[in-house]
Parts: sequence; structure tokens; C-alpha cells
Amino acid sequence: MASTLLATTAITLSSLIGVFASNNSDTKLVFGNKTSLNSSVKRLSISLCFLVAFLCNVQSIRYYAHVSFLITSPALKGKMDFIEYVAKTLSRGSHSWSLGLRAFYVSIPLVLWIYGPIPMFTCCCITSFILYFLDTTTQITRDLHTKSFKQRETEDTDAA
Repeated sequence: MASTLLATTAITLSSLIGVFASNNSDTKLVFGNKTSLNSSVKRLSISLCFLVAFLCNVQSIRYYAHVSFLITSPALKGKMDFIEYVAKTLSRGSHSWSLGLRAFYVSIPLVLWIYGPIPMFTCCCITSFILYFLDTTTQITRDLHTKSFKQRETEDTDAA
């Protein structure tokens, strides 16, 4: 559902950028180079970013739909190759969703690039800071995962 929402948002915003590009209005809030070539490059890069987000989210929807059909297939349940294929397909869907979300994160500084290099640089620094904390884990989380893995390992050896 999130992928569908993000894909719809991406294609809508890409279309709005196209409409905005056809309207050559001069705003007073723009700092830096105001040439039409520079403005076109900025709008094209934003549109490409939203199109990449759209394509990644559509791929995610495709993989998730494929997994939902595969997981309910009764004839192939229990076969290890099949289970690995379903897991790999689910992982691909998750990866596509992550890439689509990253494209949205990249689009925020690109949108601010319209207003000049200073807002873009500030947003890049803030986005990098936020993504660092979203992508890293704490020692508590690592200990939690390793303990649960070790518990499963001991349970498996005890059961055998």
C-alpha cells in the first residue's frame, strides 16, 4: 500500500514539475544562477528523480504481488528451492521499495535547488544526518538480535 501511494505521488509530482517547467515565471526567492538552461537542468533532474522513484515503487508492487501469489501456492509448499525463491523475491521487493524511498529523500534537496545552492546544501546536510541515524543501529539492537540468534542456535542443538 505504501508503494502504491509513493508511486502515485511520484508520477503526480513529476507531472507537476512538467507543468511548472512550461511556466517560465521569475521568482524573487531564487539565489544564484537564474538562466533558463540552469532552470531546465534543475527541473529535469527533479523529474528524473521522481521517475526513478516511480519505477522503483512499481517494481516493489510487482514483487510483492508476485510473492503474495507464490506464498499461497499449495502444490509447491515444502520444497526448499521454492522457499528460497519466494524469500529472494520478497527481498527484491523490499530492496526496490527502499530505493524508491531513497529517491524521494534525494528529491527534497533537488527541489530546494530551485531556490539556490544554499538551501540545497543545508538540506543535504540535514538529510545526511537523518539518514545516518535511520541506517545505523545501536548496540542495544545488535545485542538483541545476536541474543535471539544465539537462543535459536541453542534451541536447535537441544532439540537435535
